[in-house]
Amino acid sequence: MFTDNGEHRLCLIAGLAIANHAFGLSEVSCLNTKPLPSQRRALDWLNFFLADVRDGLGPYLAIYLLAVHHWQPAEIGLVMSLAGITALLAQTPAGALTDSTKAKRAVVVVAALLVTGSCLLLPWLSSFAAVAITQTVGALAGSVFAPAIAAISLGISGPKAFTRRVGRNETFNHAGNACSALLAGGLAYLFGPVVVFYLMAFMTVASIVAVARVDAAAIDHQLARGLDHGPGGDDHPAGLKLLLHNRTLLVFAVCCALFHLANAAMLPLVSQKLSQIDLRLATPFTSACIVAAQLVMVPMALLVGAKAEHWGRKPFLLAGFLILPLRGVLYMVSDNPFWLVGVQLLDGIGAGIFGALFPIVVKDLTEGTGRFSVSLGALTTVFGVGAALSPGIAGLVVQNAGYDTAFLTLAAIAGAAFMLVLVALPETHPGASPSPSSTPKPKPAGH
Repeated sequence: MFTDNGEHRLCLIAGLAIANHAFGLSEVSCLNTKPLPSQRRALDWLNFFLADVRDGLGPYLAIYLLAVHHWQPAEIGLVMSLAGITALLAQTPAGALTDSTKAKRAVVVVAALLVTGSCLLLPWLSSFAAVAITQTVGALAGSVFAPAIAAISLGISGPKAFTRRVGRNETFNHAGNACSALLAGGLAYLFGPVVVFYLMAFMTVASIVAVARVDAAAIDHQLARGLDHGPGGDDHPAGLKLLLHNRTLLVFAVCCALFHLANAAMLPLVSQKLSQIDLRLATPFTSACIVAAQLVMVPMALLVGAKAEHWGRKPFLLAGFLILPLRGVLYMVSDNPFWLVGVQLLDGIGAGIFGALFPIVVKDLTEGTGRFSVSLGALTTVFGVGAALSPGIAGLVVQNAGYDTAFLTLAAIAGAAFMLVLVALPETHPGASPSPSSTPKPKPAGH
């Protein structure tokens, strides 16, 4: 599952060289100092504009293929599944690439151009094979955004300021998602679904400008991959087997998988219930659910960034994981559309906390190993499997026992995840007392 440095650079080396030359993205690192306000603002805007780019067309792909190319739902589902599986399998190699390369900004630029290019070709493509290939390429490229942004942020801010930086990253990401969803919905209503392509192209250009404003010399690539500086530091990453013996990291991976196994199907089930109540209101109410949840995630991300260093990680994790079974139970109370949308707001709390804490906890558990990004990618794959299985399991339960039983099943899975966090996951804050299950300080390992 894990592979090492050199081979990951081969697939993107030509693209990185072009981006380095075209955008002046030569990477020269220096020892980390306090990031300048201009660097903080550049990262803020990079996260804001990439929010619309990193997932490609997202749900708008299905709308476009159905409305413009008149595809059958089965064909649309197959294309989206192929892209999803590709993205899932690419997460760990993408993390390994991010750890090994110093051209992290160029990686972001190349990925943004590939994702956007794969979408901009759609108006001229109608065959299943061509669309499947472009969307698979886009999914492959999009897998580098999360580890690359996290690594750049860690390399600029350093471990001590990383928590606050991640809070800002998530804040601007959620704000960008909400803004782009509102713009896409309004502009598509006025000018048709093709407008989402122009919006995505604009966001891509803006994100490239933002990443170009990140000073290459401000990124410490040792810190960016989770290595330490100083007398006790080591310039060589630890062996990958060390991560597999980190019991706390493995427990956290299982918690993440259960969280997404319970969470991923909840919004689709709500959308189906809304369709049964009033088909005309299903789309606007579903859009309201998405935008409202994103807006709630903004203050949650800010709160995590401001307080997780003082209160620790575990109180936030417990709160985020407790919200999930509560949502599942509350969906059973009423079929009123406004009640369902109101309950969905709780997703902004749970997912907002989880999204902000995820890279922070991974950083805590891999600090000093030099394997931050590859661990981030591996855990993303694990919870991606949970998210992929969730709709299928929920659909089978709905078909055999109804929506209330499906929500109760998802709530039970979420309850198990909460209990696992409560009982088996220790506090990961570096200032906390070391747990017997934690991985000791790694010794140097050759490549």
